[in-house]
Amino acid sequence: MALVRMTSPHAKGNNHTQTIMLWVLGATLPGILVLTWFYGFGTLINILYASAVALLVESLVLAIRKRPIGFYLRDGSALVTAWLLALALPPYAPWWLTLIAVSFAIVFGKQLYGGLGQNPFNPAMLGYVVVLISFPVEMTSWPAWRGIEAVVPDVHATLGLLDGLSRIFLPVSSEIDGWTLATALDVVKTNNSLTMTELQATSPAFGQFAGYGWEWVNLAYLLGGLVLLYKRVYSWHAPVGMLAALAAMSLLFWNGSGSDSNGSPLFHLFSGATMLGAFFIITDPVSGATSKQGRLIFGAGVGILVYVIRAWGGYPDAVAFAVLLMNLASPTIDYYSTPRTYGHSKAKRGMGKTD
Repeated sequence: MALVRMTSPHAKGNNHTQTIMLWVLGATLPGILVLTWFYGFGTLINILYASAVALLVESLVLAIRKRPIGFYLRDGSALVTAWLLALALPPYAPWWLTLIAVSFAIVFGKQLYGGLGQNPFNPAMLGYVVVLISFPVEMTSWPAWRGIEAVVPDVHATLGLLDGLSRIFLPVSSEIDGWTLATALDVVKTNNSLTMTELQATSPAFGQFAGYGWEWVNLAYLLGGLVLLYKRVYSWHAPVGMLAALAAMSLLFWNGSGSDSNGSPLFHLFSGATMLGAFFIITDPVSGATSKQGRLIFGAGVGILVYVIRAWGGYPDAVAFAVLLMNLASPTIDYYSTPRTYGHSKAKRGMGKTD
């Protein structure tokens, strides 16, 4: 009888890979709805387009590798990568940007290492970082939010379906200043003179305590993440580790509302891609740590790095960089957080002996 070598992620009971992936996709729906409300149809268009690209690219690579295409496409992992990328990219990113990001994520982030269960890096974040470094202007062109005309008359929000299709597939770079605005993280990053109180009072990018609209987007992702926790799709360790570490760092270095303030804990928790990262990205069972203690350490590392890069690095948001850096650290975290094997007094590491 031949033995079949199987790689992670391992599932038990009824938690098949396809079921888990479908739950993850479903949990993103609250965030998708809120993004669509504030920024128009761009997010929905990007999701459909990115999904088509991911399925096509994965099919081509599987055909080249002579693997059963239908079997691997049905697990839903390509769609999860596509959706996460589409949610992370600006809603009206040009079509070629999404094409590059998704293709790189599938080919170099996933299939190059052997497919699902063997990738050392989060594929979606790998694709995101590639286009962020290569095309910074397009990656920082976030559209104005619904109702911006009442605050800034010269800026117009892109909300219509046809408008969205035009912006994505027929982009006009000369009009970019007429429909884009800096996010709250951008404003805080580049501020050198105004206090946080003055920024919140004068900049349309701010809401009640975080970025305008992003407060609700992050709350929506939080809701979806709690559903996944309730369904036991993953454990609480990584999300709690990340959010607790980010809150602790922002509280530790929070110097009130001065001009050199990096923002309050609430600001960091509910701005940018914080909740998307905490509940949908660092919970990847393949590229993260495996033990419960390891996931807690992994999440905390991501949270610390997110704050460090936001406060003192060169990018306003840092979830993708933080995740990839901690992906590199995952093997070391696993080595030192290996749970004790039943019947042994301490964990077995490497080829060493146990007591």
